[in-house]
Amino acid sequence: MNNAFPSNPFGGSGFGSGQGGPASAIFDAMEQLRKSFEQRPSGGSRMAKGDVRTAVLSLLTEKPMHGYQIINEIADRSGGSWKPSAGSVYPTLQLLADEGLIEAQEQNGRKTYSLTEAGRAVAAEHTETPAPWETQSKSEGAHDNPRYSALPKAGVDLAAAAAAVGRSGSTEQVQQAVEILDEARRRLYSILAQD
Repeated sequence: MNNAFPSNPFGGSGFGSGQGGPASAIFDAMEQLRKSFEQRPSGGSRMAKGDVRTAVLSLLTEKPMHGYQIINEIADRSGGSWKPSAGSVYPTLQLLADEGLIEAQEQNGRKTYSLTEAGRAVAAEHTETPAPWETQSKSEGAHDNPRYSALPKAGVDLAAAAAAVGRSGSTEQVQQAVEILDEARRRLYSILAQD
């Protein structure tokens, strides 16, 4: 039988969290489940470098921000469908500074970036086009599609419940949980079999 969990997911006879214990197996399964929901359509949440540049310029037209704020603003405005990495935002900030489009000021131990006059002029050229996070969230339907909201939450909640049984349940309770998860897996696959 091909189960989501191994036939004896808790290994050995103990219920500790050590190597081969229930916590190890369940947390591995939870991590695998979480990763499966992180995959996004159209190649994931990566955007082109020009989009990061445009997003940074667009945000800085509103107010000065530091890099971490920029990353979080993009993630918030895209509904979580696009969260650029620090490895894409900070080099973009440096490039924009080198081009004279933004300037950095040290505030509370952080560099806060703001547009220069030249930066405002470049940002103004893009006011007619939608911001990159708007096109990203629209193309993925991130706000309205249960594939990216309700289903992942339900899956992670289920995995958390299984982990709780694995941590503190008796041998009988663990076996009941395995049977319930097996039945849930079969029922989920039967949904796909329907036409």
